[in-house]
Amino acid sequence: MNTTRHDWISTPITEDIVRGALELERTPQGVLPHRLPAWARAQYSDGQLAMAESQPSGVRLAFRTRATAVELETLRTKPSYEGAPLRPDGVYDLLVDGELTGQAGVSGGNVLHIDMTTGTANLEPGPPGTLRFDELPARDKDIEIWLPYNETTQLVALRTDAPVEPAPDRGRKVWLHHGSSISHGSNSASPTTTWPALAASLGTVELINLGLGGSALLDPFTARTMRDTPADLISVKIGINLVNADLMRLRAFTPAVHGFLDTIREGHPTAPLLVVSPVHCPIHEDTPGPSAPDFSDISEGTLRFRAAGDPAERAVGKLTLGVIREELARIVAQRSADDPHLHYLDGNDLYGPEDYAELPLPDQLHPDPAGQRRIGENFARLAFGADGPFVAKTD
Repeated sequence: MNTTRHDWISTPITEDIVRGALELERTPQGVLPHRLPAWARAQYSDGQLAMAESQPSGVRLAFRTRATAVELETLRTKPSYEGAPLRPDGVYDLLVDGELTGQAGVSGGNVLHIDMTTGTANLEPGPPGTLRFDELPARDKDIEIWLPYNETTQLVALRTDAPVEPAPDRGRKVWLHHGSSISHGSNSASPTTTWPALAASLGTVELINLGLGGSALLDPFTARTMRDTPADLISVKIGINLVNADLMRLRAFTPAVHGFLDTIREGHPTAPLLVVSPVHCPIHEDTPGPSAPDFSDISEGTLRFRAAGDPAERAVGKLTLGVIREELARIVAQRSADDPHLHYLDGNDLYGPEDYAELPLPDQLHPDPAGQRRIGENFARLAFGADGPFVAKTD
């Protein structure tokens, strides 16, 4: 244990040192970053959505300082699923001048016990915890502390042994992305290795990640949030959650996609807008949802998922990933005739059958850390590369 004494300076946690959050809620404990604003959260009081948007995927503290030691006190809320293996603790990544130089976790905190069979949850309260990064270089430097993507995190206190100021604007473009639990970061090794965070680093852009586990459902309030959020580059990854939830049929899907894109375009009429279809997922390629938990190997600590739909139901409009890819490609082709800044990316180009053969989905739905890296690297190459839609084109 490091016993070095420090003369700590406490810095209020305010919007000017938090990036990637759309709103900061003041709580009795401190500050809770949100990835959806209060008015959007109020339009549907769903527990899954509330948990997902309050888990700070892509949210980081960003400041400049000469400090050689930094402490961050937080109060986490960690989900725990009845009958399933205990999830790993969240990880905090420390970046110094853009380079990963440290990782830490916190103890204590709340535990949210969730029973997937009954849909109920209860909260077991716990105390805050503190992480510390020591022996930082004694010079002016940019510090980023990326918060865990998989734990709701209330920020209680920031302490340093030298004054801090907001990190300067480096002139990077802002990339706003929306997607499902895979975009949220599921099973990534740490917050900077979720595929959107990795792609943002490779593309040298500032990330706002609206990947919402289980909640990429073409909700109008999400589209309006994206409409109202300043951004230079925008992407929406659509499909798997609609199948997971068996939420709508093709008749509703097509107008809903048009409406979602129409709303985004109200606020961003000419920004590059990339529509991304689902990555490869064998259980739902040709079989509709809903997805259902498979507890057959739970005694060995393994939770998997299965498709509970019937392939014959495609004839009555039930959605599969294959149906969604085909329809998204058609919609984008139709709209791009009048919208030259609208683009389509087939999710199989990010993670397809060959990738699945090499890096299978451990639970049949979500990639492992290597799969997340594969998706992030492929996205960076296809979106930010020389011929990608996120590269400024010159006449």
